[in-house]
Amino acid sequence: MKYIKNALIVVGILCVCAVSINAVQEAPQNSEATNQTDTDNQKEKSVAENYTIKALPVPTNLDFAGETVPLEDPDVYERLDRELLVNTYWQSNAFLLMKRAQKFFPVIEPILREEGVPDDLKYIAVIESGLTQAVSPARATGFWQIMSGTGKDYGLEINDNVDERYHIEKSTRVAAEYLKKAKENLGTWTLAAAAYNAGNRGISRQLERQKVSDYYDLLLGEETGRYVFRILALKEIMSDPAKYGFQFEDDDLYKHIPTRKVEVDTVVRNFADFAKGFGINYKILKIHNPWLREAHLNNASRKKYEIDIPEVGIYPAIN
Repeated sequence: MKYIKNALIVVGILCVCAVSINAVQEAPQNSEATNQTDTDNQKEKSVAENYTIKALPVPTNLDFAGETVPLEDPDVYERLDRELLVNTYWQSNAFLLMKRAQKFFPVIEPILREEGVPDDLKYIAVIESGLTQAVSPARATGFWQIMSGTGKDYGLEINDNVDERYHIEKSTRVAAEYLKKAKENLGTWTLAAAAYNAGNRGISRQLERQKVSDYYDLLLGEETGRYVFRILALKEIMSDPAKYGFQFEDDDLYKHIPTRKVEVDTVVRNFADFAKGFGINYKILKIHNPWLREAHLNNASRKKYEIDIPEVGIYPAIN
């Protein structure tokens, strides 16, 4: 009996030791898991604190070229809200548009003013090309995405040697003329803007078929249906970027580069040599004169052209 009692005591001691050892071994593991959970929670909290996606304030009053946008219409409200969201949260694109606008609006704005076109219509160039010399799959070209036939109808020179759709000043005047005629035909600048996308005839036909007189009452295809709302959204964001979370200084934007015009009424056999004569290289010459499509100018008719040359000191001197 004594031996049995002693054996039970030994077994009891061994059980207690085993439990203690197991507890000691599990404690660090449980602690490690707890720490990992705390770290994950902190990371999630950090992301939420540093990148919060918020609903955007839709303006209560908005106009396009002085024409009221009927935001009391739920459909109009939702379509504008969509474009505000898309263009605000595509931050890199919006930032690039604001940077380029600082560079090119000083060229576009005075021309629209001279032509009697409201300033808001400059945003057509923004949504058409992103203020780049783009070429669409349909071969619409330049800041204002002008088709070859339309450009020629409005007096632009378009051939292998010269394509004035790439000429910012001349193409802006063509766009202004087109918009003024559309406004005269359709009655409002809003409809004129829509016609820049769908054509005068296309908008007129839809107005007549649907028996309405306002863009916001039209049921249109995806592209034209969004067209004016994209203009409105970018006007709103670019006019008040801080309201939509964009923070930058003037020095962060691209700068308008002053140029002087040099008249040429002869053949130019080599634009690389021509550029060197003005202290710039071929690349810089073409950046400021993208309408010159080749490395030479076949000016057999001795037509007078004006070539933009950057002011001295803007670019590093060439050797």
